[in-house]
Amino acid sequence: QVQLEESGGGSVQAGGSLRLSCTASEDYYPYYCMGWFRQDPGNEREGVAGIESDGIQVYADSVKGRFTISRDHAKNTLHLEMNSLKPEDTSMYYCALKGGGCDSLDTKRFPNWGQGTQVTVSS
Repeated sequence: QVQLEESGGGSVQAGGSLRLSCTASEDYYPYYCMGWFRQDPGNEREGVAGIESDGIQVYADSVKGRFTISRDHAKNTLHLEMNSLKPEDTSMYYCALKGGGCDSLDTKRFPNWGQGTQVTVSS
């Protein structure tokens, strides 16, 4: 099974930026979706952004225009550039991978998950 490892979380003031990265341990499905999700204690995990192998991107409405997802095929790495961060972006962020399309970032359809990286935005 593909192992995913996130990095790049941290603490930042509102309006600041962070860049998250996720590295996969091996080549994965020929057609895939890699995505970023976040979860607060007591809340369900929600999709933030996803990118398919053909480059199609999807974003949650709450992050459109502020977050950008990208990937580096050569390094099996996924990135999430987060700008204009808000306190409500504070959460544990997870990287995930599935074969096929992004399926509206339905968490139940993603079998491969990283351990998460914490993002904290202070006001």
